Amino acid sequence: MSWLTQWIPTFFAPKYAWLFLLAIPVIIFYFLKLRRTRIAISSLALWQQVINDQRVNAPFQKFKRNMLLFLQLLLLSLLALAAMQPFWRGDSERLTYLPILIDCSASMGAVDAEGTSRLDVAKGEIQSIIDGLLPDQKLTLIAMGSTARRLTEFTDNKTLLTDALKRLEVEQVPSKLTDGLRLAQALSRTQSIETVRLYSDGNLPTRPNPATGELMAEVDFDLPFTLDFFQIDLPGNNIGITALNARRSSPERWDIFIRIEGTASASTEAELVLTSNGEPVGEERVILNAGESQRLVFSVDARTDQALQASLKPVGLDALAADDSAWLNLPKGREIDVYCPTNMKAFRHALESLPGVLVYPRADAVEPANEYDLVISDNKDDIARETPLSIFIGVLPDDLASLISIQDEPAEVVDWERDAQILQHVQLKEVIISEMPVKNEGISDVSIEDLGYSILAHGTQGPLIVSQRVGIGKRYFLLFHTDRSTLPYRVGFPVFIANAINEAMQFASLSDIRAPSTGVLPAQVMNEPGTYRVTTPEGRHEERSTDADGVLKGISAPEVGEYQIRKSGDLVAKIGVSLLNPTESRLETVDTITFNELSVEAEQQTVQQDAPLWTWFAAAGFIVLLFEWWYFQRRPVGVPE
Repeated sequence: MSWLTQWIPTFFAPKYAWLFLLAIPVIIFYFLKLRRTRIAISSLALWQQVINDQRVNAPFQKFKRNMLLFLQLLLLSLLALAAMQPFWRGDSERLTYLPILIDCSASMGAVDAEGTSRLDVAKGEIQSIIDGLLPDQKLTLIAMGSTARRLTEFTDNKTLLTDALKRLEVEQVPSKLTDGLRLAQALSRTQSIETVRLYSDGNLPTRPNPATGELMAEVDFDLPFTLDFFQIDLPGNNIGITALNARRSSPERWDIFIRIEGTASASTEAELVLTSNGEPVGEERVILNAGESQRLVFSVDARTDQALQASLKPVGLDALAADDSAWLNLPKGREIDVYCPTNMKAFRHALESLPGVLVYPRADAVEPANEYDLVISDNKDDIARETPLSIFIGVLPDDLASLISIQDEPAEVVDWERDAQILQHVQLKEVIISEMPVKNEGISDVSIEDLGYSILAHGTQGPLIVSQRVGIGKRYFLLFHTDRSTLPYRVGFPVFIANAINEAMQFASLSDIRAPSTGVLPAQVMNEPGTYRVTTPEGRHEERSTDADGVLKGISAPEVGEYQIRKSGDLVAKIGVSLLNPTESRLETVDTITFNELSVEAEQQTVQQDAPLWTWFAAAGFIVLLFEWWYFQRRPVGVPE
């Protein structure tokens, strides 16, 4: 940028320069002779003033200096300059439509020693853009937290933009840059958008750069516009809780695991206190070197309900307070109730050999009053039994009957999902099957998946094992009967049963339990269907209704703390959600974002925006007008009141 463009203002509306021509009639007015009335005077001393006035108003004579004329010409010049709308040219390109993406994730709430958050810094820079808007420029503000949302339409209304910016708050969740970019992409279909501006601290999901080893953010997105990435510098150190989970080591004990992590900039120190039902369980002093983490283990009684809270008390500056607390509710330990018909002897034998499992029906006990934790059956009628997890052997669901046929021919397993929880460490390669599920003509795997099924094991001509989500539960279907296979005689069979029990314990919250994190509350199975009131930690309320299965789900939880669920004023449940995000707690940042076809580097310096000057000229004109009024309305010197 040249010296002239830096120091000489640019005029947005130079066409209004003709207003300077109004000075001509103002000056001519002062050349006109005055029409005087003949008046008798009492003193000749006034003649000198008359002579001077005649000389001033005579053509081609210099008129004396006149303060009123000077002030009026100055006022006219200031108003003309204001109408021409001058501004200092900034460094950034002038754009008609500019979307601004604002990262409001948890790490943007990190504060420095003065208590200023990163979001406050970003707001200050965006406010300067709003203040410098030219008449042909329009902005739209997009916040990126748990999702992307527009704060304003495209507008040049500075008051509207400023109010929306002031209302923006930090959401204690990781940011979703892709959602913000997709929203900007959708806007580009209706408006001519050349550039999108991103304000973020660069705390994004990362991976090491294969070439340099440095951390880089990789986003699966094709940029249809130019992205200007303005990185907000992060403050000092931080230490926080990044994991809280429990594992039942015995019917009488829960083992509690807590992970503490600190930033890589310097060492951090804090004291961790764990309480259960308000009573202390234990405390530990944590000292971490730069970039280190530490895992702490505690134990609590599994014979009663436990409401755990882990609290971290940092020593010194802690940039992020949202990760200093975590909550976890543990139910009372009990046995797993499993329904398995008496004719399925191989399954019942494998189930009864596992500790903590009660198999029904049994002669020495009545059926449980509540639903079963697991149903294993070869009877299609048992699909109606209430259970979060079920496994059906040799049962073809009614909605798949038109897609798949069962033929009396040998089949073998071609491939299976080894990562599926129920098939982990289960070897199916050499299993011999005497009946073959076959896809009907014209039926593909996509046709089966469109009905909500996932194929876990593939045979030569059709699926052998499928799964289906039902509300918050799950169903497995083995489309062949195990009595007509060698599976019960394989080593993988007891592993298959153990996997089913572990998954059932997870559904019943009796095994591994993780503390819920911010974003969305875990689905809650309510005893009574209806409408419930959810109260956030900040005291906001939301009315939500259960679905057809009596499940309350999809409740937004952007704040760390305890959420209360009430029905008719009565407290039904209390759920604590925590940040529990290592990336956010470590305050990791990247200065390069890699997209599908290109990379975007962070701007190292704040771009100087266009600075409008016409408001200053208008204000100066108003001051001149006030001075003129005061100067000519004041009482002359020597005139008594």
